[in-house]
Amino acid sequence: MLEEQFKALADGNRLRIINLLLNGEYCVCELEVFLGLTQSNLSRHLGKLKSSGIIDAKKDGQWVYYTISEDLKMGNPLLHQHLQTKLREDPLYQKDVERMDNYKKNRLTCSLIRENKEQVIQIIDPECSCGK
Repeated sequence: MLEEQFKALADGNRLRIINLLLNGEYCVCELEVFLGLTQSNLSRHLGKLKSSGIIDAKKDGQWVYYTISEDLKMGNPLLHQHLQTKLREDPLYQKDVERMDNYKKNRLTCSLIRENKEQVIQIIDPECSCGK
């Protein structure tokens, strides 16, 4: 299991996903706009993180919400703490959290993303060319 976790951590996009999930529970559409990744690319990364036991998924109707797994928090607290500390120090990961914070501050929702993804992206990061 530990070997699989380290393999899953050996990718920048998966670290970006973990960084956001350390701050809460999010669905694919939210992660997609925070990170500027395509849904298929994001789903592939989420699958690897889930199979390694780093994240958990919870289905609610047609939507799936992701969180950091309790197994990681409780089973490997040093790794969990190290990720929290190190990811906060990197400007790329800080920018992702800034977009997430703007999303929350503006009280945006998955429904709004589905209605007008480009508008949501412009609200959370006006300088971003992601999603275009």
